[in-house]
Amino acid sequence: MTAALSLCTRELKRFIRQPNRVIGALATPVIFWLLIGAGVGKSFSGPEAAGGHYLAYFYPGALLMILLFTSIFSTISIIEDRREGFLQSVLVAPVHRRAIVLGKVLGGTLLATGQGILFLLLAPLAGVKLTITSALGCAAMMLLAGFALTALGFCIAWRMNSTQGFHAIMNLFLMPMWFLSGALFPPEGAWKPIQRVIYANPLFYSLTGLRTLLFPPEAPFVGPPLWFCFAITASAGLAFWGLGSFVARSTSQGDLH
Repeated sequence: MTAALSLCTRELKRFIRQPNRVIGALATPVIFWLLIGAGVGKSFSGPEAAGGHYLAYFYPGALLMILLFTSIFSTISIIEDRREGFLQSVLVAPVHRRAIVLGKVLGGTLLATGQGILFLLLAPLAGVKLTITSALGCAAMMLLAGFALTALGFCIAWRMNSTQGFHAIMNLFLMPMWFLSGALFPPEGAWKPIQRVIYANPLFYSLTGLRTLLFPPEAPFVGPPLWFCFAITASAGLAFWGLGSFVARSTSQGDLH
């Protein structure tokens, strides 16, 4: 845990020295939320939105996008650490590979959750009333979702040698995961094969948990129970962390040069 916390602290310090990352991670989802919400809102009448407003319906999706961007972008530091030789130095230290994975993932998780909480303060602008219970529940769900997304980004970035290749994989694989999470449209009205993909996507359950916490209990809402959403998100995080540990153990130091 000492090694993991040291790597986590290093990620946080690196982030503080790069404030432009905050702007990039927060501004894009906010712009998406405002532009898409304002453009589609007049033609949307889904029952899942609080009061039928698309800005309210899309708000949890924008929150999930912040977690996605921050978590995935934080794992780019793995490629930078390899170029600078820091990663090779860590690998020769008497530290278990699981601790290395945990430290990098925890750092990205805390960064993603922190920025998600900042965006959560904008909930009243979307017509969503926050309570202490809903805010704490959303923070817990964001921690689990951020951990899962950062661990997934770690698995992808560990064997990458260039940031260009990482961005290509992100656009090809990770953004469709967000689109197929129910962030833009209710899965009930989608094409049947698309519905099956959405229900198999762990981000769908993270998003459903956030939406359940943010919308009032009396709002018409179709989805799995909250405890099930927490269980699936936590299971996905453990699975991706286990996969990242396996990838790190199966890679020799020479493969990282």
